[in-house]
Order: sequence, then structure tokens, then C-alpha cells
Amino acid sequence: MFTGLVETIGHVADVTKKDAESGSFAVTIGDVASILGDCHIGDSIAVNGVCLTVTHFDAQAGWFRVDIAPETLFRTNLGALKVGDGVNCERAMSSHTRFGGHIVQGHVDTVASLVAMEPNESAITLTLRLKYEAPQPDRETLPLPSSLSPYLVPKGFVTLDGASLTLIDVSPPNGGALAAADAAVPASETIDFTVMLIPHTQEHIALPKKQVGDAVNIEFDMVGKYVYRSILGQFQRLDATSGGDGVLSSTMLDRLVERAVRRVA
Repeated sequence: MFTGLVETIGHVADVTKKDAESGSFAVTIGDVASILGDCHIGDSIAVNGVCLTVTHFDAQAGWFRVDIAPETLFRTNLGALKVGDGVNCERAMSSHTRFGGHIVQGHVDTVASLVAMEPNESAITLTLRLKYEAPQPDRETLPLPSSLSPYLVPKGFVTLDGASLTLIDVSPPNGGALAAADAAVPASETIDFTVMLIPHTQEHIALPKKQVGDAVNIEFDMVGKYVYRSILGQFQRLDATSGGDGVLSSTMLDRLVERAVRRVA
């Protein structure tokens, strides 16, 4: 478990293909001596928000190595790493750490594209768009943005490349761009959101070094995901007992609330 408070910016020192058939890689991260004082083989370190296992390290030289599997390469931006790139690094949360961020698992849900970076006095406002891939019958694709939209709540949490940030504006649940629309993406799958980086955050994470169009790892708030799934299950059970069409509606929400009120009463 992590907090989303980035401890240091490491730099990719080496990328080695381990298995040509599966496409897995070993990546060495340098300039991280500050987080290796209590490191052990098998420890978890989040790299750009991805929970990875330390396979080798040298605390004195300040580097550690991790293996990156095909599933991780598919669902994150780690496959695009090259030597010299900066990456956000955070050790697993310790029992005596102040919980200053939010609950981060290091399990990336999808990636987003950086649409815009706009100065806002001393801060920077970032606009991002969840990546859309048209469903393919012969290969796995990323989740549709519309299926992830419920997890984006204004003033809620989101993790970007491992950094815990607060959402500002979010597209409507049924889609609609905050920035210029991409004609290749259906309106319902155009899900944008914004976050703001204060000067302190700009200095301590790698995100400000990215360029428009770069991919950013996204992990949604774990608590929000569990709450949404629980409520969705209640809706579906209620719909099944009433012979509904499986489409969630405000009427079904009203009935769910009424049932909860009756139980409390």
C-alpha cells in the first residue's frame, strides 16, 4: 500500500529485454539512494504509480532493479521508458507513516493522455483525457473511458504516475470534452479531467517534465471503486427482482434510498 506522496525522482539507468517471446523487461532505476536505506530484496516500490518488486539493489550506489511483465507494459506507460527518463518513486507505506495522501494500491487502472499544461499564477493546471481504444475481437484493449467515468469525482482523489492529486473539473458522466474534441473518439468516450500542481509538487514529481500527448498512469480512488461496485450490485439486484431492463435510472436510485430509509426506521 502507498500514499501517493512521491519520495524521490529516480532516473532510468538501464532497460533490458528479458524475454523476447513474452516481451518482459528488467529496468534499473538510479539516483534513488535516499529510499534504499531500509530496502530488501522482494520489497515493493511504486515506479510511476506501479507497484513493482525489487529484484536487485545497491543502496550505496543508489539503484534498484525491477522486472516488468507484459500485463504491466500493456496497462501502463512503463513500456515507453528509456534511459534518462525521470520516474516518481515511493516505498511501500510503513506503519508509523503519517497518512498524508490517500490509499494507493499501485495497481494502475488505465492511462490518460496529457492534453494541456497551462500556467495558473505559480501553479500549473493539467488537462488529461482517458485513453480510448476501440474494442477489438482479437486482442485485449484498455477499459472504455465511459466505464471509468464514475470514479472521477470533482474534489475527489486520483493518482497520476504515483502522485496523489485532487480533481478539479471532470467531464459529464456521459462524456463531453473539457478541451478540444478529438473527432476520432466518440463523445461518450471523451472523458477529460483537470488537476493543479502547486510549486512544491512541481519540484518533487516528474509530471511537469512531460509533454502534451505523453501517457500518464491513472489509478482511481480505491474507496470510490468499492463504493460504486457495491451500489451497482444493489441496483442490479433491485432491477432483477422488478423485471427491469438492466438500465440504471433515477427511479431505481429512489427505490434503493427508500429501502435504506425503511431499514433505518
